[in-house]
Amino acid sequence: MSTILRELCVVDPAQVDTVGEIVERLGRRSFGALIFVFAIINILPLPPGVTIILGLPLLFLSPQVAIGLKAPWLPRSIRERPVNVANFDKAIGKILPRLESVEKLLKPRLTFLFGQIGDRLIGLTCTVASLVVMIPLVHQLPAAAIALLALALFNRDGVLALAGYAFAGLSGLVLFVAGHRIALWVTHHLHWFPDLIRHFSS
Repeated sequence: MSTILRELCVVDPAQVDTVGEIVERLGRRSFGALIFVFAIINILPLPPGVTIILGLPLLFLSPQVAIGLKAPWLPRSIRERPVNVANFDKAIGKILPRLESVEKLLKPRLTFLFGQIGDRLIGLTCTVASLVVMIPLVHQLPAAAIALLALALFNRDGVLALAGYAFAGLSGLVLFVAGHRIALWVTHHLHWFPDLIRHFSS
């Protein structure tokens, strides 16, 4: 995986300026490489709203793994979307040293977690996590879960897959707690709204 990412870095940035061009360069490698690349972009601290755009490739690619497709497909509207090259290179530059260190520990193990059912379960988990990635301010944890699962899929490493599932579960828990707190706040302050309406209507 690190070799693939280095190939992307040495290419003239002008040649990697749309989602479609990244897909074309990585499409033959595997879904794992594609999903990993788009996941690490979303790990960056991004302005609110940007993840809605950058999360779309994940939302389209992950279900394709879940249903067992062999070749990636993206609609033209997403393929032609520009990618911020500076952010793209920044994400890859930050992840490469860590990735190369991790890759020394990766190997095929617990391979029963993969195959026709296991790969589709990874695709399904990544699909759900992709929906969370598109929610502003909470994108980093689910993006990390997707990156781990994609790397596990690429290397057939079941231990890494279990770590990815754990991160996905943790991101779901964080989202649930945050949503619960917001719901409690709204419920607690709900009695203000009728008074405000009466105040402004009088």
